[in-house]
Amino acid sequence: MNEIVCPHCGKAFKIDEAGYADILKQVRDAEFDKTLKEHLDIAKREKEDAVKIAQVTLEKELAGTVTEKVTEIERLKAALQVVESEKKRAEADKATAVELAVSSKNSEIQQLTARLSQEALATELAVKNAVHEIERERDSLKAGLEQAKLAKEISEKSMKETHEIEKRLLTDEIKRVTEFKAGLSTKMVGESLEQYCENEFNKLRSTAFQTASFEKDNDARTGSKGDFIFKDRAADRVEIVSIMFEMKNESDGTSATTKKKNVDFLRELDKDRNEKKCEYAVLVSMLESESELYNSGIVDVSHLYPKMYVVRPQFFIPMISLLRNAAMNSVQYKSELAVIKSQNIDVTTFEENLEEFKSKFSRNYELASSKFAKAIEEIDKSILHLQKTKDELLGTDKNLRLANEKAQDITVKKLICGLPTTRLRTLR
Repeated sequence: MNEIVCPHCGKAFKIDEAGYADILKQVRDAEFDKTLKEHLDIAKREKEDAVKIAQVTLEKELAGTVTEKVTEIERLKAALQVVESEKKRAEADKATAVELAVSSKNSEIQQLTARLSQEALATELAVKNAVHEIERERDSLKAGLEQAKLAKEISEKSMKETHEIEKRLLTDEIKRVTEFKAGLSTKMVGESLEQYCENEFNKLRSTAFQTASFEKDNDARTGSKGDFIFKDRAADRVEIVSIMFEMKNESDGTSATTKKKNVDFLRELDKDRNEKKCEYAVLVSMLESESELYNSGIVDVSHLYPKMYVVRPQFFIPMISLLRNAAMNSVQYKSELAVIKSQNIDVTTFEENLEEFKSKFSRNYELASSKFAKAIEEIDKSILHLQKTKDELLGTDKNLRLANEKAQDITVKKLICGLPTTRLRTLR
C-alpha cells in the first residue's frame, strides 16, 4: 500500500499499487502536458520571435538586395542608353563617313568624267581642225595643180608654136646655107673650125647673147677637156642652159689613110659633159663630109648618149639658139614644177606631223584610259572597304539589338533568383 498526502488539506490516505500507479500516471501526464505546453508555448514564442527576426532580417536583406538590383538595373539601363547613344553616334559617324567617302569618290568620278570630256572635246576639235586644214591644203593643192596643168598646157602650146617657128626658120636657114655650102666650105679651108665658131658667136654676143658666155674649156684635171662651154643665165643669175662643145675638122686627128667618124668622139664628149656638169653636148664636125645624115642638118644622137647632138659648122649658131630658146620657154614651167614639188613636200611634212599628232594623242589616250581604269579600280576598292565597314556596323547593330533584347527580359525575380536569402525563404 502507498500513502499519499493531500497537498490542500494535509490528510493522508492510502491507495493500492494500481491506484497509485494510476494517480501517478495522471499526475505525470498532467505535469507532462503542462510542461509540454509550457515548452510548446516557449518554443512557439521563440519561433515567432525567430520568424519575426528572420522576417525583419530578410526584409532588410531583401530591401538592400532589391535596392542594389534596382541600382544595378538603373546602371545597366544607363549603360544600355550609353551603348545605344554610342551605337547611334557610331552609325551616324559611319554613315557620315560613308556619305563623305561616296561624295568624294563621286566628285572624283565627276572630275575625271569632266576632264575626259574636255580632253575628248579638245581632241575632237583638234581632229576637226586637222581635217579642215587637210581639206584646205587639198583644195589649195588641187587649185595649184589645176593652175600648173593650165600653165603646162599654155607652155606646151607656146613651145610648140615656138618650135614650129624655129623649125621654119631653121629650114629656111638650111636652105640658104645649103645654097652657099660649097663657097662656105671653101672659105673655111684656110682657118680652124674652133676659130670660126668663136668668131660666129662673137658677132652676135652683144645683140643675141648679152647674158651668155662662150669660153674655152681649160680645165683638164680629169685628164680630158672639151673645146668650148656655152652658158646663159637669167636676170637673177640662175643658169638657163649649158652646152659642152667639141669641134672636129676634117684634118684634126686624121690622116690620108685613116679617117675617124663622128661616133668615135661621142663617148669622150659625154664624159666631158658630165664632168663639167653641162646640160647638153654638141659635136660641131666636118667629119664624114659625104654623109647625107650629117649633111641634112642637126642630128640627134641621144639614143647613144643623153642630150647630145652632131651638127655641121653652119648650124652652130642655130643650134645654140634652139637649145637656149627651148630652155627659156621651160623656165616658167620648171619654176611651177618646183613650187608644186615644194607644196608636195609641205603636204608630206603635214601628213608626217598629223601622224605624229595621232601617235601622241593615242599614247595620251592610253595613259588617260589607264589612269581612269586605275581610278575606277580604286573606287571599287573604296566601295568594297565601305561595304565591309557597313557589314561590321550591321554586325555591331545585331549584337546591340541582342543585348537590348536580353536587357528587356531582365526582372527583379530573375535577378534575385539563386540568392541564399531567397532559397531560405523558399524553404520556409
